[in-house]
Amino acid sequence: MDSTDSTDSTDSTDSTDSTDSTDSTDSMDPTDSTDSTDSMNESPTPVILTELTDDGVLLLTLNRPERHNAWTLEMELLYNELFDRAERDPAVRAVVLTGAGRSFCPGMDMSVLDGASSGARPWPTGQLPPRTRPMSFPKPVVAAVNGACAGIGFNQALMCDVRFAVPHAKFAAAFSARGLVAEDGVSWLLPRLVGYGNASDLLLSSRRFTGTEALAMGLVNRLVEPVELLPAALAYATELARSASPYAMSLIKRQLADDQAKTFVESSDGAAALLATAKQAPDYREGVLSFIERRQPQFAALPGQSAPVPGKASS
Repeated sequence: MDSTDSTDSTDSTDSTDSTDSTDSTDSMDPTDSTDSTDSMNESPTPVILTELTDDGVLLLTLNRPERHNAWTLEMELLYNELFDRAERDPAVRAVVLTGAGRSFCPGMDMSVLDGASSGARPWPTGQLPPRTRPMSFPKPVVAAVNGACAGIGFNQALMCDVRFAVPHAKFAAAFSARGLVAEDGVSWLLPRLVGYGNASDLLLSSRRFTGTEALAMGLVNRLVEPVELLPAALAYATELARSASPYAMSLIKRQLADDQAKTFVESSDGAAALLATAKQAPDYREGVLSFIERRQPQFAALPGQSAPVPGKASS
């Protein structure tokens, strides 16, 4: 199966009962129930909640707190749909991704893993888009990692542009512990974030590490206390939405991805070509004028062509 949870039976902090601890990262195993059908049936409430602020920040909350937000097919389909809609919605200027309850996402739901490992085909892998949607999304994506983050949850956090986390959040790649390889381009992405040596350690061992260690190795950008995590991530995304050109940010995201495989000279030459293009756009003039006039810039939104994402917050 593609992604995995981070359950490690040798770790005494693990529990399959989500109610046994007040520490949101104590249980990285989403299998707190013996009923495996709820992971594939349609939920009575959305498995991802949406809220769009007046400043254009879309908050996406993975919403299976009773199972620590373990990943399911329903969640994957909605996740891709929401990113597709957000890309086309000019009202959305940035995205914040977090988890409901005590976890971010500990990986794939165990009912899916169990079926896949026994030879069943509960997951139409060949019919789904790559699990790299934040990487191709032209607007900034901020992860607010509030707890357990492993397997596919770990992957999605890495795909975000910026990561905020709480000190006690528990991270794990988890692939080698399930007999799998590093998926979704993580073997390309992780060394670029933390260096080859750290990436080798994390991928080969599948060991767990906290938000504090993640900050030290460069995996997360900022460490925040739990009560301040979501406000801090939203404030950062709001500042991008208010002060940065959506067009310029989309070009910079493309540069960051494309230039990884280029030489310095190739990168510099490419930047010169992009700069000439950027200077022809209205945002360049607005950026200069707002600086001269000492006012907030009024940058145009990226063009949109679909119905807006639901969840507009009231003022």
